[in-house]
Amino acid sequence: MRRVLIIAEAGVNHNGSLENAKKLIDAAAEAGVDFVKFQTFKTENLVSKKAQKADYQKQNTGNETESQFEMLKKLELDVHTHQLLMEHCDKKGVKFLSTAFDHDSISLLTDLGIPFFKIPSGELTNKPYLEAIAKTELPVIVSTGMANLEEVKATVNVFREAGYSNNNIKVLHCNTEYPTPMEDVNLNAMLTIKNELGVEVGYSDHTLGIEIPIAAVTMGATVIEKHFTLDKNMEGPDHKASLEPHELKAMVEAIRNIEQALGNGIKKPSKSERKNIQIARKSIHVNRDMRAGEVISSDDISMKRPFLGISPMEVDKVIGKQLVKDVQSDEPLNWEDLK
Repeated sequence: MRRVLIIAEAGVNHNGSLENAKKLIDAAAEAGVDFVKFQTFKTENLVSKKAQKADYQKQNTGNETESQFEMLKKLELDVHTHQLLMEHCDKKGVKFLSTAFDHDSISLLTDLGIPFFKIPSGELTNKPYLEAIAKTELPVIVSTGMANLEEVKATVNVFREAGYSNNNIKVLHCNTEYPTPMEDVNLNAMLTIKNELGVEVGYSDHTLGIEIPIAAVTMGATVIEKHFTLDKNMEGPDHKASLEPHELKAMVEAIRNIEQALGNGIKKPSKSERKNIQIARKSIHVNRDMRAGEVISSDDISMKRPFLGISPMEVDKVIGKQLVKDVQSDEPLNWEDLK
């Protein structure tokens, strides 16, 4: 069974509160995800002080005059907070992860011992950033929102040129709009990435609801990333396009069921259904009492349940055969009855 890696993106939905961040970890652990992911950045290294917020950030925060710098500064997590969150993850049995948005943050997360780097869509074209991550030699999972195929190839090539094998690179199809309109999801692009680059693929989702990540799993996604929050009505840029805890749990349960349902691809009767073969299938039965020595004609037989005799697929071999014993009406025929 192929297990899907599920990353619950807490991101900045803690609103700068350690208490909220811990509650997000609690919810992620309860939902059964593999990783709960935050965001690590120094605002001064990430964005200029004059940068404006994206339209969705203005709408979701209800503040059009606040700059992106001012918004993000309130959402930074310092080193000590990272350590506290990692400790809480260990306590709750869920793995800690965070996305680095600058070189200092790459160093911090490397020192903290994260198992791989999750590269956000916005850094896809940031070659110095990519090269800094490549120097860590840690595996990477790359989101590709806003990118075309050639940009995705160029990013992957940075890691290949640094000595990465395909086993250490996973690429997530993504759309960077919060929430993503259904007509813009384009899940088939995930398969294009897989076919063109020869890497494992997944999906980072910003749609409302849980059906699209579930669909991505049925199409072969090995990684699913989804934003979640304690309450969609909280103030902040990402809450409205996030799942609430009960929705996150429902998504995880659905994905785990699909993992089992996808199976190994071998078409054969399952263990649970074998008992029903005899009941549901038909065999060749006689229509009347027949004596030994009589020759079977098409008028003498019918195809009826249960499957206790010769399969109807063998009917051409039965017609014209001679009975070697008496057979009562409605009884199934077996090969030992014929010669």
